[in-house]
Amino acid sequence: MADSLFSTLDYTQALTALLPRGRVWPKDPGSAQHAVMAGFAPTFQRLDARAQTLLVEAFPATTTELLPEWEDSLGLPDPCDGPDQTVDQRRAQVLNKFVSAGGQSVLYFEGVLARLGYPTATITQYAPFRVGIDHVGFPIYGIEWIYHWTINLPTLSIFWFEVGVSSVPGPLFAISDQAVFCVIDDLKPAHTTVDFTNIP
Repeated sequence: MADSLFSTLDYTQALTALLPRGRVWPKDPGSAQHAVMAGFAPTFQRLDARAQTLLVEAFPATTTELLPEWEDSLGLPDPCDGPDQTVDQRRAQVLNKFVSAGGQSVLYFEGVLARLGYPTATITQYAPFRVGIDHVGFPIYGIEWIYHWTINLPTLSIFWFEVGVSSVPGPLFAISDQAVFCVIDDLKPAHTTVDFTNIP
């Protein structure tokens, strides 16, 4: 909890100063009226401290108590990140989603990949082969390739099926970086297809 701006003594003095004047309203420290005001002062100080805390909690980068409310508002926690996230990880997710404006450009997705821990990842786009424009040796892609793109992850971990080691039935290969696939699949334009390659 944040500290209050004023002490209980400050609030006692302020409350006492609001009492009416007169002989039946003594304000000196030994009086009953002063004792009553001193009894109210801790409540005002506590409310002051809670108000200061609210200023901290109002921003996603510093929130702790209101973290669940921020997550509910932004549709978090993200299932792609898995369970058992720390408070710092949850706060980072809130901040990331709060400031994210979205996008469909290569630059946008490179930024997403960098935040996921792949700052050197690259994206390959494709275009159909054009006679008279593309040179000999250029891959002959069909029209459907304009909806296809590849993310090149330098640190992608691939586990290949090994005879005598892997069990049947089982996949021919498995990739360990599931979080990045989940996030990209959620963000990519729905009409596109994306694959991942390992470029050392």
